[in-house]
Amino acid sequence: MSGESEPSLGELPMESWMSHLPCALWDTPLYHLAIPGSHNAITYCLDMNDRSPVDLTQPDMLQKLDKYMKPLIRPFVYKWAVTQEFTIKHQLDCGVRYCDLRIAHRPNDSSTDLYFYHGVYTTLTVEEALTLRNLWALGCSVIVSYEHSIAGCHSDLWPHIPYWWANKCKAEALIEAFEHRKQHGRPGGFFVTGINLTEDLKYICTHPTESLKDLVMSTYPTLLSWVKEQTPGSRVGSLNIIAGDFITESHFVPTVVKLNEKLLKWSS
Repeated sequence: MSGESEPSLGELPMESWMSHLPCALWDTPLYHLAIPGSHNAITYCLDMNDRSPVDLTQPDMLQKLDKYMKPLIRPFVYKWAVTQEFTIKHQLDCGVRYCDLRIAHRPNDSSTDLYFYHGVYTTLTVEEALTLRNLWALGCSVIVSYEHSIAGCHSDLWPHIPYWWANKCKAEALIEAFEHRKQHGRPGGFFVTGINLTEDLKYICTHPTESLKDLVMSTYPTLLSWVKEQTPGSRVGSLNIIAGDFITESHFVPTVVKLNEKLLKWSS
């Protein structure tokens, strides 16, 4: 180690933080690094005019209300379905290196177009988004993981990356759930810890003037305080990819990237 202090990893240019990592981390497996991720990365272009029913992962009551009171209910669905406000390129430029993409075919659509969705469908088709071909043309390397049973039938497809989801609408409850899960060890390869809060119908009805962004931004100080205490690596309780909502609106990305300094301390 030289006498000069190394710059904090959280101060690296986030658009290229991986290429600026210290050489001591160059041989570290990617699944042992702390990597910032984007939960439901393409919800910045949800279609307010979409006439399709809300997707079947939503509560039955919400589906029924949307069916009979669509003009009234759809704005509420939209407020609680948007998890990111900027394009996928902007998120990548901000340092995100894992993108959670939900892809589906619209019901009763005669075309073969695929859309992104989270409650409702996007205006953007999958082919119009940033594609593998575009990324490869830029010299980027991409790992694609499929969370679908059909992926197991093709040995050349990357298997599903586990996603830890707490299904909580309070930061304290989410943290408690993850602390409990960490005690049982981490998966052997890539895995995601989603610090994304999940509202239920009761919460939405009791907070009619709020949105998911209001909920997320009010809890980010608590969530990021917890993230700062985490450690990447191979040990029991270590984390790998950490995904969040509205990742461009906080210090989320540099906070996650900075965790890799703990790996440097172990290797020195």
